[in-house]
Amino acid sequence: MTLSKSVRTAVFPVAGRGTRFLPATKASPKEMLPIVDKPLIQYAVEEAVAAGATKLVFVTGSSKRAIEDHFDTDAELESALRQSGKDQLLESIRGIVPPGVSCIYIRQGEPLGLGHAVLCARPAVGNEPFFVHLADDLISGKPGCLAQMASEYQRHGGSIVAVERVPKADTSSYGIVAIDSNHQLTKIVEKPAPENAPSNLAVVGRYLLSGSIFDKLETIGRGAGGEIQLTDGIAALMSELPVFAYPFKGTRYDCGNKLGYLKATVAYGLAHAETGEKFDEFLRSTIS
Repeated sequence: MTLSKSVRTAVFPVAGRGTRFLPATKASPKEMLPIVDKPLIQYAVEEAVAAGATKLVFVTGSSKRAIEDHFDTDAELESALRQSGKDQLLESIRGIVPPGVSCIYIRQGEPLGLGHAVLCARPAVGNEPFFVHLADDLISGKPGCLAQMASEYQRHGGSIVAVERVPKADTSSYGIVAIDSNHQLTKIVEKPAPENAPSNLAVVGRYLLSGSIFDKLETIGRGAGGEIQLTDGIAALMSELPVFAYPFKGTRYDCGNKLGYLKATVAYGLAHAETGEKFDEFLRSTIS
């Protein structure tokens, strides 16, 4: 099956408080935490744009203005860089949002969970297929994870969730799926205890969803933690439309916790053209 329709919309749920990183996130969103010289949310946007997204929908909460400012034009800063002859830095901020790509900001009035955050994006998304990207799941891959999923969508359609295997003891931190021989989901459970988990195949922060998910999210009610769970919406969607698991190619860094964030900083610092060599020397001298 080959589909002609591309996925043009990406939704970024960025309303969370980032309490694991307090006090750093008291006044600045966790999505603005930098990995070397770019914030997490910029890596997310770059991945979505590389996958073909031209409409970026940010579902925000209070104290998230920094995200909107980051993707807005700063004429004063651009002028100062131009006058100083810092052309490379100028291009780095002018190209944050490429031409032809639009940004839409929607406020999530209450913190009612990931499913609710996605539902808030419905007026901007409509009934089209769309990406959901969780910025604190940083995935290094070529092509990017969303581009891989877009190719998979062109092959067989349906909705797609990115997955990876996790230690059995960690299943209570993830949505866990069971799949058939074609990688189609047969079951999805939100944060099951290890003894109740259908597998150790965990859903991570990338989704390609049919617009039909919105109807499910509107009717499922609150689930685990008293929140509207995206996992529950996907479970309801499975009864009508196929949902596939996609084991992405790349390395995932869980930047929602301190250790994962530090690992990402080291990995990206070592790979960075400007810092890599000297950073490698520093690390070797530190651990020797």
